[in-house]
Amino acid sequence: MGRLFVVNLEGQIYSCKYCRTHLALYHDIISKSFHCRHGKAYLFNKVVNVWLGKIEERLMMTGMHTVADLFCVGCGSIVGWKYETAHEKSQKYKEGKFVLESLNRVKVVGADESRLLWVSHEADAGGSEEGEDV
Repeated sequence: MGRLFVVNLEGQIYSCKYCRTHLALYHDIISKSFHCRHGKAYLFNKVVNVWLGKIEERLMMTGMHTVADLFCVGCGSIVGWKYETAHEKSQKYKEGKFVLESLNRVKVVGADESRLLWVSHEADAGGSEEGEDV
């Protein structure tokens, strides 16, 4: 196995709840209207510091999709999934996009129902500022 390089993002970011590894930028959110079996989820244009699991067919609420689970490179936690292929024509916009699950995976500081971690790097390095539920 090679050396692991972790990408550090700047600005308003989403991080892994368990190890705080940066995962995505706020401005890369495409939709906040997604749901997973655990609750709320967000669709992103791109994510970093993840590795893809095995590609598989999965029946979701919007039909059959070919997806791969996303794992945090820092701690190995499942943080969401990537849409490889959408079988329904109306769902093709999801192809190549990423979903980060908000419950159990990541936490927005100050939000009760979610666990997406909203980190403001304008704050000192040891802490995070409370932000809005995004």
